[in-house]
Amino acid sequence: MQSITLEGIRLEVAHIEGPSHRAPLVFLHEGLGSVAMWHQRGRHWPTELCRATGRAGWVYSRRGYGQSDPVADVRDEPRWQGGWHVGRHEPDYMHHEAYVVLPALLQQLGVQNPVLVGHSDGATIALLHASRHPVSACVAIAPHVVVEDVAIRAIAQARQLYEVDASERGLRARLARYHADVDNAFWQWNDVWLSEAFRRFDIRPECQSIRTPLLAVQGVDDEYGTLQQLHEIALACPQAQTQALPDCGHSPHRDQPDALTQALVRFLQP
Repeated sequence: MQSITLEGIRLEVAHIEGPSHRAPLVFLHEGLGSVAMWHQRGRHWPTELCRATGRAGWVYSRRGYGQSDPVADVRDEPRWQGGWHVGRHEPDYMHHEAYVVLPALLQQLGVQNPVLVGHSDGATIALLHASRHPVSACVAIAPHVVVEDVAIRAIAQARQLYEVDASERGLRARLARYHADVDNAFWQWNDVWLSEAFRRFDIRPECQSIRTPLLAVQGVDDEYGTLQQLHEIALACPQAQTQALPDCGHSPHRDQPDALTQALVRFLQP
């Protein structure tokens, strides 16, 4: 495992080799994702996309996910320790990832003007980062720009499955394969999403500041959001391209990897 340290916190990173003359792809995982979770069903979609687009890539696990250091006191009162937020996440946690953590990570990696490829929470972080920082392009896969009832229902169901099903095939056991501290990974995501304060989460104003090329993709059958997410992005960003993938749920890179790759190759072609 590779890692880097930001203000005393170790983050898991992985590099995908590729040409150095083109902007690299930087992959931002979902709310329960990690470096390892990009590799599923015998495929590693980030590597496939890097090869298809002729670019290098970086994949990393945010704090509390994968093999990165955990969030201290993840279900306790929120507070700050230096430049890191600890305790229970607050509604602006993705803003902090986009505006503070990701810029510091990119600087330490020596990456300038990357192509951001984000999924779910990672897509929201990518949009927020692109609203303030220079990027070559931004790809938002199953993004959340507003909170929908369908997302809350799905996340509440995930909590029930996590707490009730203790079998080897249950949600907790399956997630534990990918996270050093599975409770840390689950609760930092689930608690904030089901908080009353998070119902007001809305990044449409921030999206209006994005000037970079932007592609937003969503599965027609996404269990965590409707196509309203793409509609809101298109309203906020006139330059945005949007694509809805049929027969596809919340994870297009798993449900429709070839179609997703083709869409990104077209979007990123010189």
